[in-house]
Amino acid sequence: MRDWVLSIGLEPSSYGTHSMRRTKVAQIYKKTGNLRAVQLLLGHTKMDSTVRYLGVDLDDALSLSEGIDL
Repeated sequence: MRDWVLSIGLEPSSYGTHSMRRTKVAQIYKKTGNLRAVQLLLGHTKMDSTVRYLGVDLDDALSLSEGIDL
């Protein structure tokens, strides 16, 4: 990971496997609003864990999630 980040001219201390994982699911949530899909991708058993992980408001997250069927 470090070598790849260096190769594109970024600071390696700012990036890691966890930050990349979090960024990916945050982008998926932002584009789709599908909290349940993000929950499944992360392997979380509780929706509260996913909401906390993403740092979104629970009421907003649940209303978005309820509007999208899987």
